[in-house]
Amino acid sequence: MKRALKRLDSVHERLINSISALEPTIYSRQPGTGEWSVAEIVQHLCIVEARVIKELEGAIAHAQQRVPFFRRLIPTAIVSSRVIRVKAPKSMNPLDAPARDVAIENFDRTRASLKTLCATHGAQRFRNLVFKHPFLGKIDGVATVAFIGYHEKRHYKQILEVLRKLRN
Repeated sequence: MKRALKRLDSVHERLINSISALEPTIYSRQPGTGEWSVAEIVQHLCIVEARVIKELEGAIAHAQQRVPFFRRLIPTAIVSSRVIRVKAPKSMNPLDAPARDVAIENFDRTRASLKTLCATHGAQRFRNLVFKHPFLGKIDGVATVAFIGYHEKRHYKQILEVLRKLRN
């Protein structure tokens, strides 16, 4: 889990650094019809992470379970690829994204909650819980933390794409 948490910190820092200095108009502008703005991407990340935390807390409250061996072999790193397009579940779509500084505060607070949850319960407990991902299926808690990092990396790449489009 240490590696997953290190990846979380690394991609989070790069993402926050890339959006911190953006002008409000660039931050909130959609690059095209039906495409998310940077603001909407950041809000999506917060929504997903908060939902995952809630699900992990629920799983921790239940008896320990193990994901079957072959399910543990699912590579969560595939989530970071922008080649495979996946439509977010409707409940994860951003609505009325807050201003940049508020979004960063929200995102940092959510990340701190996840890291506290990990520190409180540890890798062993996370290995013995089941998280039901809508696309990956059943994965354990450590894989779920890794998923969050790869998901953020995927959307960090999307933010860079959006910024290229807006600056051209």
